[in-house]
Amino acid sequence: MTTTTAPVVTVDVGALAPDDVVAVARHGARVELAPTALAAMVESRAVIEALADDTVPHYGVSTGFGALATKQIPFDRRAQLQASLVRSHAASSGPAVEDEVVRALLLLRLSTLATGRTGVRPEVARTYADLLNSGITPVIGEYGSLGCSGDLAPLAHCALAAMGEGDVRVQGVPMPAAEALAAAGIEPLVLREKEGLALINGTDGMLGMLVLALDDLGALLSTADLAAAMSVEGLAGTDTVFAADLQALRPHPGQARSAANMRAALDGSPVIAAHRSTGFTRVQDAYSLRCAPQVHGAARDTVDHAALVASRELASAVDNPVVTLDGRVESNGNFHGAPVGYVLDFLAIAVADVASMSERRTDRFLDATRSGGLPPFLANDPGVDSGHMIAQYTQAGIVSELKRLAVPASVDSIPTSAMQEDHVSMGWGAARKLRRAVDGLTRVLAIEVLTAARAADMRGGGTAALTGVVRGVLRQRVAGPGDDRWLAPEIAAAVELVADRSLLAAARGAGTDFA
Repeated sequence: MTTTTAPVVTVDVGALAPDDVVAVARHGARVELAPTALAAMVESRAVIEALADDTVPHYGVSTGFGALATKQIPFDRRAQLQASLVRSHAASSGPAVEDEVVRALLLLRLSTLATGRTGVRPEVARTYADLLNSGITPVIGEYGSLGCSGDLAPLAHCALAAMGEGDVRVQGVPMPAAEALAAAGIEPLVLREKEGLALINGTDGMLGMLVLALDDLGALLSTADLAAAMSVEGLAGTDTVFAADLQALRPHPGQARSAANMRAALDGSPVIAAHRSTGFTRVQDAYSLRCAPQVHGAARDTVDHAALVASRELASAVDNPVVTLDGRVESNGNFHGAPVGYVLDFLAIAVADVASMSERRTDRFLDATRSGGLPPFLANDPGVDSGHMIAQYTQAGIVSELKRLAVPASVDSIPTSAMQEDHVSMGWGAARKLRRAVDGLTRVLAIEVLTAARAADMRGGGTAALTGVVRGVLRQRVAGPGDDRWLAPEIAAAVELVADRSLLAAARGAGTDFA
């Protein structure tokens, strides 16, 4: 997380924008609660307070939970009921989840509280806002959510921290929650009726990871267009197949956007122009070059569909039970993560395919029979040097893993809670593997750019203006062709330039229509 000067994000009764989630999760933007949200919480809390005094049992207010929902809890045990719920559900295990994911989760749960449909006191929402603004991040293990009845264990760890219990990180430093809250001047929460349940019954973890992945993929798919264009140029391919009229014959919007990017990147390339005039250019390039807009475009359209699902989920008030606008308290199944889980899995499939095509383009550079006159493996002295031979091995290993990560999580289900929760979404698992897949795609594209830039240097003849600017940015960190040298740091530098979007910024700033 980095500190930003971005405006404060206001949490109101309506939906957060995806950019708001990214600003708070990744860039440390502060949050504030709108007066309308505070008023909505006061109004719905009055409904819960009235039910708390009722002799008729009400789920989540005066009963146990899940399979224990038939057990009525005495008045003097209800505060303990809520605290016990949080403590028992904070049962995650494994490596700690990344701070940006936890901050997104906290923000999204706060957003649902602010709708006024959960029945919690404003004090609860204020405490969550204070945690975010103080940089206090609950420690959550990777395993513990099945993506149904909400992301129970992850959300419970956040509620536990708000109670002043469990472990947190502050600026990356681990410490007990009680110590962190005291240092920040935050009073630990004492939960009342329904509040523990309201804090753990949401899809906030998987939704937060979806929003962050969409932010990454928006940049990575444009980077994939850039990498593909650099490969077409480095392999002395043809750009005629990317013509707008040809693309319009199959009017998928993502395909049109990717083809336009590739045309912009290759505009004025002397290598392509020279080989076209001498007849060197092949009549048809291999699919990994010629069909790049079709594959990248399909991935773009998949991202657009996932963004639509995310926007609907951001506008949702997920809790069970909920306080309706007319004051009823009703059980429901809106906590089921299927809508989010499906698109998380769909994105992992698209990521694997884009990376697979990138690896195939890289491989063509290294095979002297397919590279159009380049030395074997782009080695400076083939036989003595190995060039980028093993860089492609690294790509291949990542792509193989991405294919495994593309196996859907959402088709699985394990019954829990004495068969009360007999079908679960596994959306959290889908989100975790998508994060790993996005990282893999970043690395695969970086190696393709690294290889394509080396090939352009070795071929000579100049480059298009845009690809030349991008290659220049890379050359500030990675030297041009020469004898074999330690390659891992060069790959790491290229990965950083892709991940921090430096190469993409260079392409977009080159005075073209590249997007």
